[in-house]
Amino acid sequence: MESIIESRFYTKGSLVFREGEQSDSLFVVNNGLIKLTQTSKEGKQHILRFLFPGDYFGQFALLHNKHHYATAEVVESGSICRMRREDFMPLLASNADLAFSFLMSVSEQLQQADELAGALHIFEAEKRLARLLLHLYSKQSLLSGGEEYSLHLPAAKKEFAAMIGTTPETLSRKLKKLEQMKIIRMNNRIVTILDMLSLSQIAEITV
Repeated sequence: MESIIESRFYTKGSLVFREGEQSDSLFVVNNGLIKLTQTSKEGKQHILRFLFPGDYFGQFALLHNKHHYATAEVVESGSICRMRREDFMPLLASNADLAFSFLMSVSEQLQQADELAGALHIFEAEKRLARLLLHLYSKQSLLSGGEEYSLHLPAAKKEFAAMIGTTPETLSRKLKKLEQMKIIRMNNRIVTILDMLSLSQIAEITV
């Protein structure tokens, strides 16, 4: 399988692909950080989600032979692995175990995306923030080994606020409130979770 995998280093700010482009590949984040965005008719950019090492993307356009529904932009420089359709599809067809594993992985990633998207549209701002912080921690703790309850906010406050459907001012107030409650500690973009149970209760997630 290694023979069909291409690896390329992308610098911060570069694009892996643009919204509307035809897909011919499956991409996997090896290291670095990617954000998926969509642009409205008014030209406003909206962040859909962030992709961390181990996450893959482009699979839906690839499998359905459609155009990309989002733009993939590099937030932190790193390498991305690529498997082209002409190599990947025959491999799936000839390897039942690989096909099943890929299907389960797609299903799990879709479920996580749906759950997060639903939470960020239904709940009040404080709960949306708590859920997003826990989501980011769960992704980043896999990389650090979970030695401490810390995470790095992967976007500026304006972008981060947009992800939970609020304003930067409201986001700042909510973060400050969590600090005053001694649930988190902020240091620029580094968030340390001091009380995981309380944050999970705000998010209404069982730990």
